[in-house]
Amino acid sequence: MIAIIDYGAGNTRSVSFALERLGKSFEITSDLEKIARASHVILPGVGHAEPAMARLRELQIDQLLPELKQPVLGICLGMQLLCSHTEEGNVKGLEVFETKVRKFELTDLSVPHTGWNEVKTDNDLLFKGISDQSDFYFVHSYYVEPCEAMIGSSTYGHPISVALNKDNFYATQFHPEKSGETGKLLIKNFIEL
Repeated sequence: MIAIIDYGAGNTRSVSFALERLGKSFEITSDLEKIARASHVILPGVGHAEPAMARLRELQIDQLLPELKQPVLGICLGMQLLCSHTEEGNVKGLEVFETKVRKFELTDLSVPHTGWNEVKTDNDLLFKGISDQSDFYFVHSYYVEPCEAMIGSSTYGHPISVALNKDNFYATQFHPEKSGETGKLLIKNFIEL
């Protein structure tokens, strides 16, 4: 069973639709035991980092999540919360990825960054069968700095990390569940890890 973490800041509906299209069983849950027993865990996210992180602490998911051994996928805000710190609300993250989340300070491009953008990949397992420089769908005002865990990058004013991997933890800044057939393949690749 795949666990989609429910903490009030996730785009659980679109993620669940993506899993349904792949014929996969899942549960939307905040139950620690169910999350710990799941074959795969997805931490979706939309909204503001500060209340999202507060909710993860309240549910004690912040303690469980970094200790998980099964494949974990953070999406959008979920990716940012897995980092060490975010400027959005000046919040300490879950510290899975040792990198910081910064606010876009752009004068010539609109913020939030909304729409399709090319992703340059290092042909990691998450991107198996996906062409380098494929387009994915983004909606974000904060970005993850390039770092050692980066397996996918993009450019929006400057280079940014848009996919990360460290051990069993994966994360994407873009929304694979809203990225058509390419995103569907990425989610399938994650489920097959």
